[in-house]
Amino acid sequence: MTKQQQHQCDILVVGSGAAGLSLSLRLARKHKVTVLSKGPLNEGATYYAQGGIAAVFDEEDDSIDAHVDDTMIAGGGICEEDVVRFIAENAKDCVQWLIDGGVPFDQVETDDDEEPKYHLTREGGHSHRRILHAADATGMAVQTTLQENARNHPNITVLERYTALDLITHAKTGSSKPNRVLGAYVWNRNREAVETVRAKFVILATGGASKVYQYTSNPDVSSGDGIAMAWRAGCRVANLEFNQFHPTCLFHPDARNFLLTEALRGEGAYLLRPDGSRFMPEFDERGELAPRDIVARAIDYEMKRLGADCMYLDISHKDPEFVQKHFPTIYEKLLPLGFDLTKDRIPIVPAAHYTCGGVIVDKRGRTDLPGLYAIGEVSYTGLHGANRMASNSLLECVVYAWSAAQDIFREASKAEMPPELPPWDESQVGCSDEEVVIQHNWHELRLFMWDYVGIVRSTKRLERALRRIELLKQEVHDYYSNFRVSNNLLELRNLLQVAELIVRCAMARRESRGLHYNIDYPNTQPDAGPTILTPDQQ
Repeated sequence: MTKQQQHQCDILVVGSGAAGLSLSLRLARKHKVTVLSKGPLNEGATYYAQGGIAAVFDEEDDSIDAHVDDTMIAGGGICEEDVVRFIAENAKDCVQWLIDGGVPFDQVETDDDEEPKYHLTREGGHSHRRILHAADATGMAVQTTLQENARNHPNITVLERYTALDLITHAKTGSSKPNRVLGAYVWNRNREAVETVRAKFVILATGGASKVYQYTSNPDVSSGDGIAMAWRAGCRVANLEFNQFHPTCLFHPDARNFLLTEALRGEGAYLLRPDGSRFMPEFDERGELAPRDIVARAIDYEMKRLGADCMYLDISHKDPEFVQKHFPTIYEKLLPLGFDLTKDRIPIVPAAHYTCGGVIVDKRGRTDLPGLYAIGEVSYTGLHGANRMASNSLLECVVYAWSAAQDIFREASKAEMPPELPPWDESQVGCSDEEVVIQHNWHELRLFMWDYVGIVRSTKRLERALRRIELLKQEVHDYYSNFRVSNNLLELRNLLQVAELIVRCAMARRESRGLHYNIDYPNTQPDAGPTILTPDQQ
């Protein structure tokens, strides 16, 4: 057998979205950084984010206290207030770092000698206009700027089409030393081979796990890899029952994961029944600007009550020039599908969008495993509670990229480069001629997660889901033990692990709160906190 390739770097960053690239650029001032990108560099959730990034830039009308209060309310009362304040207080400086790096947020016209003033919009749950944006393609602007800066940095090596397979630790190598992360086994999709990366620090920035559901707004790479790897390495997770379903995903067979940004409702769009009547005022006094959990449940309720395939989003009552100027990407996307955003109501359905829970970290991004950090959607910081407020996600990415970088700078002088790591052992496995088995199991998982662990749940549905997961996990374990690695196999293995964690968290929460609604426990408990799972207790 040929010798497996082994890479070496100071810092291994698994993930190439806003969190991973922001951290990499900060650390590359002093360290050699390797970035793993599961697909092409821009193929992550950041690139597709439309709305914007929340930060208090209008300090005359807005305040950090207001941002904190809005986040706490949207989070259903279980956000960790000290974390919310930590992020809100550092928001402006971290967004300014993006601006200094070249991100072209929209500005309003000012006199030539005035400081730039940014156009701020408002989204659901926010009491003020505090969303910086680049038209309706903010994520694209952030991602393309960061990746251009990363590609041009001499201390950053980008490995595209590489999937992290598992973390390597002292415990897994049989060492008697105190446990610490040493690197990772990675799947090189270009040459279909397992390789090894050793590093002083490993950062998980792999995004969420919405691909566990049949209908999702996320790109294909969102398969919970980081959450599953951290769990297998002994890290705790929290609040995985809170899966955010974006209320307004386009309902069309040719564009099933295209979002219609919340900023549309922020600028006055209405949600309508098929008969043209509004329904959100009947569910919440904030109407279309209620938090996402409330809006998604209202849409789901109306669809089931009426037996309708979809509801509708309508901004045709606004000035056409205004609509085209503020939402050019959406306008152009809809035209070839037969819809004119300035004239037509647009069919929408909810879709799995954001994983509010994840790997437990502190304010420095540290996990339970020394040397391992997690930032962005893969992590549980305490910011989102039971429901993420719009445009707080990109903010969490850049604030924790900053705080984790500061901690790694402090810790770097004490960290040693691990010795050469044991190679991946595939001497006892063969090639599979039944890839269809993986595809079948994959589709089955995503379908029953949508049906049993979706917007509205019950104890019986959760129990059914868990039984199916346990059977599929055994099948995949047997398959994984006997056949060579493939990308679909790796993703299915991780999706099943995260699906189990989602269900176990949901079964542990005997109340309804935020994004978790169980018809058997419809009330909210007064003393609830985060749902925490620990590996050695399972």
